[in-house]
Amino acid sequence: MTDRSSGMEDGDASAILIPLHEARRERLDQPVQFDRRELDQILRLYGRMVAANEWRDYAIDHLADRAVFSVFRRTSEVPLFQIVKDPKLARRQGAFAVIAAGGRILKRGQELGRVLGVFDRTLKLVEA
Repeated sequence: MTDRSSGMEDGDASAILIPLHEARRERLDQPVQFDRRELDQILRLYGRMVAANEWRDYAIDHLADRAVFSVFRRTSEVPLFQIVKDPKLARRQGAFAVIAAGGRILKRGQELGRVLGVFDRTLKLVEA
């Protein structure tokens, strides 16, 4: 039972009835994507690493179950790191993860900023 009629003579858009199961199905058919704030944080980190001459290229994949930002030293190689957003793991382990080239998970968490903290340089004491 879908009522897509306007319900009024003047065509008021607020009178359109969309069943909830159809709206959910349309939302689930879309791939997972990084939102603007998340992409801004990732690209800010990417810019710092390019300036430090550590990273040179990237790729973004929007898959059905996760979004992946892959970082490369050279375009022809496998990715050095992958920054992954997997909403299915949001309640258990955290939606965000940083994965190294060998498949090892370096950090996982709920907040992207904390997960990206794995790339922050720590100061070390140098003895003279």
